[in-house]
Amino acid sequence: MDSIFDLTRHYPAPRTSPQRPRLLDCLRERIRYRHYSLRTEQAYVHWARRFIRWSGGRHPRTLAGSDVEAFLSSLVQERRISPSTHKQALCALFFLYRDVLGIDLPWMNDLARPASLRRIPAVLTAAEVGAVLSAMDGDSALIGRLLYGTGMRLTEGLQLRVKDVDFDRRVIIVRQGKGGKDRIVMLPASLVEQLRTQLNRCRALWVLDRVSGHPGVEVPHALQSKYPDVDRTWGWFWLFPASRLSRDSRSGIVRRHHVYPQSVQRAMKRAVLATGIALPVSVHTLRHSFATHLLQVGTDIRTVQELLGHSDVSTTMIYTHVLRYAAGSVGSPLDRLPDITPTA
Repeated sequence: MDSIFDLTRHYPAPRTSPQRPRLLDCLRERIRYRHYSLRTEQAYVHWARRFIRWSGGRHPRTLAGSDVEAFLSSLVQERRISPSTHKQALCALFFLYRDVLGIDLPWMNDLARPASLRRIPAVLTAAEVGAVLSAMDGDSALIGRLLYGTGMRLTEGLQLRVKDVDFDRRVIIVRQGKGGKDRIVMLPASLVEQLRTQLNRCRALWVLDRVSGHPGVEVPHALQSKYPDVDRTWGWFWLFPASRLSRDSRSGIVRRHHVYPQSVQRAMKRAVLATGIALPVSVHTLRHSFATHLLQVGTDIRTVQELLGHSDVSTTMIYTHVLRYAAGSVGSPLDRLPDITPTA
């Protein structure tokens, strides 16, 4: 089975080493070279592994476009995956063939794709948002308030550093958001004191790590090489550090990571259950609610687009669909009929 991971033509093994690179290792290396996120790496490796197992252990180089299409069709028919998941699997295999194996795939452009479905996002009322946030506690409560108050994605909020919070200008700098873009969002005035308290707690953990001699936090790209001690500086420390050290999945270094997304997602789920809200609510719903509530009070859609970090205003326009018929802005013709007595 291990022989299917050999890449002798594009990744020859050094003469001094008897082992040859494995396909999934080459895939990871290429993803990191392109500076893709860890979540993208995990997703692409997952789909490449599933494709190989589905094919009975054959090397992807020996498979054709019909095999890729049959694999994707099996996911739709047997696993009933969504169009977005189908797209992710297709992108993963396209990257595997084009960027790792170096094989041109003009036939991939002809693969059948399920139609993309654009759904109206779930949006909470202001009262419902308040109830959910009140039912949360600890770091998750502050993170939830910050996400709703700024419109950040969960990963963007968790990856904030101490230096990204500017109390003087009342802004937060979101660095390397979706698509690798930076942007600026507002710092909610109601969270200033809570964030200052959070910084004091972070400072205590940072001092503990320095006294204990633990490695510094993860820093992006080549900053570690250019500034060897940058990972130990106060400004680069996480705004929401984890309470325990953990092993970095890429470097293998045991260091302090930021709060894990799963902990916030679980806290959100418990809060929604406690409030009895029937909508399918997730942490991302706070972002949807942020955008919708800003539009409700008359905020310009271009401003909302910039705050959300959308490349195209058409993506932001989805929230106007929520408002168009909300709160009875368009009356139903049934309401203009005279009283109708229901028949028995």
